[in-house]
Amino acid sequence: MCDSNDQEELKQYTRRDFGVWAASAGLLTALPGVANAVGVAEREVTITTADGVCDAYFAAPTSGAAPGVLVWPDVFGLRPAFRQMGRRLAESGYSVLVVNPFYRQMKAPTAPQGGQTPIAQVMPLMQALTPATHLSDGKAFVAWLDAQREVDKARKLGTTGYCMGGPIAVRTATVAPGRVGAVGTFHGAAMVTAAPDSPHRLVAQTQAQYLIAVAQSDDTKEPEAKATLRAAFDSAKLSAEVEVYPAAHGWCPPDTQVYDAAQAERAWTRLLATFGKALA
Repeated sequence: MCDSNDQEELKQYTRRDFGVWAASAGLLTALPGVANAVGVAEREVTITTADGVCDAYFAAPTSGAAPGVLVWPDVFGLRPAFRQMGRRLAESGYSVLVVNPFYRQMKAPTAPQGGQTPIAQVMPLMQALTPATHLSDGKAFVAWLDAQREVDKARKLGTTGYCMGGPIAVRTATVAPGRVGAVGTFHGAAMVTAAPDSPHRLVAQTQAQYLIAVAQSDDTKEPEAKATLRAAFDSAKLSAEVEVYPAAHGWCPPDTQVYDAAQAERAWTRLLATFGKALA
């Protein structure tokens, strides 16, 4: 992990500088352009929560108000790859907030090599979070989105979660069931567990449509999880797409060692289709 000296040095540089470093080091793949992309304005923001101040990235269309989307990154946190993904989603017509889920411990970037940072360096950050912090943060971030002029309050919100963000996205939908209309999870971790607050046990508390994109490597380890999720959605009478993608865990962000461009685009297309239906 970055120490305090690293953080002070990084503060001297802009987000664009860090993105250039990541690209030049081969850590970040440029994503395809958006057809008929709308003009977008982006800014770094801070959000006051019950536990402190969260640093985050916000991108939204420059004209009018659009449905809000809350993005929960994977264990490597807020970084150039997720800013790129957030901007791309904004260019598709959404007002997008990408948060630093580890703000209690340190400001972003929390993974010095992005998605190629050794997992042992970032696991303690993830392990410090709890279902209670997930719920508290979800509530705060939904409220922040609804306070922005760029967010259309007459339309439902969407939320997405990658890896550890999958369960957090589901929990966000439980704290704002009247606002969250769509949830997308990509190679979500611990979506089905024996715990009473396992994400699959919580979906009945939500009113969202779901896109659950499962990594083949995860499915190999837990082949029964997809059926358990489908049964939970059926029982709750919620519209859900649960599909196993022929890709490894972590295939979506464009800076991971297992990034799969073709399957990431397929998942992205399904996300836009889900949002197009649920957030209309």
